[in-house]
Amino acid sequence: MENICEWCGSTNIERKTNSVYWELPDGTRAIEITETPTLSCPDCAMIYQSEPIVKEIENHLYLIDCKQLGKVITFEELMSIPRLLKKNYFDFSS
Repeated sequence: MENICEWCGSTNIERKTNSVYWELPDGTRAIEITETPTLSCPDCAMIYQSEPIVKEIENHLYLIDCKQLGKVITFEELMSIPRLLKKNYFDFSS
């Protein structure tokens, strides 16, 4: 699968990890998620997360007890938090 920059169409994409800031589903606060899989395009200088990563984070945040989250968590730590539900029943895209 060839990666193409979603912003400029360049094939010069680099896979990295980076910190992202995410608003919790209830809107009460935002958290920093470190070491998040990120795409970086040196041609247009955009740094972003792929749609599957965004969906994975969003779905997981709906399925866990967000009250237990601190201000900063790694991507792996976030994804390892046990889910309260088996799936996101509010996601009608599938």
